[in-house]
Amino acid sequence: MNNEAEIRERRRIRREPKYVLDNTVVGDSWRMFRIMAEFVEGFDALSTVDVPAVTIYGSARTPPEDPYYKLTENIAAELAKSGYGVITGGGPGIMEAANKGAHEAGGVSIGLNISLPHEQAANPYTNFPLNFKYFFVRKVMFMKYSMAFICMPGGFGSLDELFEALTLIQTQRIKPFPIVLVGSSFWSGLVHWIKGTLMKNGNISKEDVLLFKILDDPQEVVSFIKNKVVL
Repeated sequence: MNNEAEIRERRRIRREPKYVLDNTVVGDSWRMFRIMAEFVEGFDALSTVDVPAVTIYGSARTPPEDPYYKLTENIAAELAKSGYGVITGGGPGIMEAANKGAHEAGGVSIGLNISLPHEQAANPYTNFPLNFKYFFVRKVMFMKYSMAFICMPGGFGSLDELFEALTLIQTQRIKPFPIVLVGSSFWSGLVHWIKGTLMKNGNISKEDVLLFKILDDPQEVVSFIKNKVVL
């Protein structure tokens, strides 16, 4: 990069607000057009996908040598071989494993990548990539174009997506669809708290706990999805 281009890039970075939602000022309504453009691009692109798609969530920090990486790869490959598309957040870790499994099995491998200050570089295994700036636009795409969710071990982002899906189903804002938590050793503590605290205190009902299922075996995961999401 030459000096002039470098100066322009530094100026652009200084102008770009770090905390997007906290930097809306009077006269900043032009931002709505960028938001609308992301919705339009997402709807137009994903509406062309002609196979039922399953979203796989999980940590961006999971290395390739982790057992959950390989497990995710296997699940995605089996889904692709069974005729399902795979959607991820398009980044590294579990997302990369899912896109890799689907892509190498000859399936539709969708990556809804988002610009973040760290962690999120697009993985090379998406054959249907889309880029987003706004989390809420990206979330709508996950919800609208997924027939099922598979939640692998992850962090705050994965939990956010999981609980948003459960909330939307619980409040009947979207049609119920299968939600699978893969890894009983990882999820059992959370599920114990949900049942022993939330349900016990009356914050959720017994029916709400039936909105998700914990599985460990990849074949069971794929069979469960196939029984619930018919091609």
